[in-house]
Amino acid sequence: MRRFIFNSAMLGVITGAWSVVQATRHGPRDWRLILIWVGWAASAAVAIGTVITEANRREIED
Repeated sequence: MRRFIFNSAMLGVITGAWSVVQATRHGPRDWRLILIWVGWAASAAVAIGTVITEANRREIED
């Protein structure tokens, strides 16, 4: 669990989530809001995949 929390990619996803939530709360509700959420979800998926790949690579090297 610690590898997810302290990874820089995951920290970026968390701060990005804050921006997306604020845009959802204060911004207009139109098609761009959907694109913002889709972009954030894609970023989160890539960050999670990166953390898992790095963890697996470290286990193989050890």
